[in-house]
Amino acid sequence: MNWNKLNDQVDIENFMELFGGFHDSCLKELYMCTETSVDEEFSMIMSIELDTCVRVLFQRQVPEPSAIELLFKGVTQFHVVPRAEGQDAIIYGAKLMVKEGLFYWAEDEEWQINQPFLHPISWISAKELFWRDVSSWMGEKQRYGVLKDEENQ
Repeated sequence: MNWNKLNDQVDIENFMELFGGFHDSCLKELYMCTETSVDEEFSMIMSIELDTCVRVLFQRQVPEPSAIELLFKGVTQFHVVPRAEGQDAIIYGAKLMVKEGLFYWAEDEEWQINQPFLHPISWISAKELFWRDVSSWMGEKQRYGVLKDEENQ
């Protein structure tokens, strides 16, 4: 599965058409990592660059592609707002845009960059954005790890 890089607004428009603007999709999983770590001698290893990456798995109720993965590199903002109890987790339409060298994804197509916290929704911005078709990743199976409870079963 090869990654496809989004470079500009034309790439974004083509991708959004391919994935139906995220209509009738859901955020299935996400994974965040950095290059920061502590080695065996307890020394901190870190980068002075924007080293945060986020991978996000989306599934939707339409084939071709039915699941995609987004890879955000050089994350500058990352806001996750879980759905409230009793509220569905369906994404009815998302916004994807590039502005001043940053890519923005928000789970609501009405989201505005100049008022990012007007409504409690999940959104992310990063220097680079990649995507790939992972349609074989449909269903409940976790792709980014196993919950501790499941390890003991």
